[in-house]
Amino acid sequence: MNILLVQREGIDLHRTLLASETSRIILRFYRPRDTGYGVLVENSSLGGSLSLVSELKWYVRRYVACVLFEFAENRYCTQQLAQEVYEREIRLQEPWPFKKLIGIREGTIRRTVWIDGEATSDVRPAFSREMDAVFEVWASSTETPE
Repeated sequence: MNILLVQREGIDLHRTLLASETSRIILRFYRPRDTGYGVLVENSSLGGSLSLVSELKWYVRRYVACVLFEFAENRYCTQQLAQEVYEREIRLQEPWPFKKLIGIREGTIRRTVWIDGEATSDVRPAFSREMDAVFEVWASSTETPE
């Protein structure tokens, strides 16, 4: 269960976390990797990942645009959905009805598009042309736009 902390515009999150003694202490057992658009932290469990993000809450509020949890290779979910799964309120299953694509260009989130669960393969190629990185993110039903 990897954690991807996507930085806010104008922030070098990796450098910021390493510059702070408090965050260095929190991350001392991990090897946070700079992705160019944020920080990737490898973790072995959902509970441990949620706990780590909770410990980094101050940094998340101040420097992070979004927190993503990688639950399968190249499959991400929001923090709210991860919490719901952890609390056993829901189970993840294909096809997931609440998805969005997050596009990153030049180290910052540039665009987010909500997609129909079935339309991912139709929308992604055109969306990806403009971006350096694109993430398919599963979300909670309470996070979707009305």
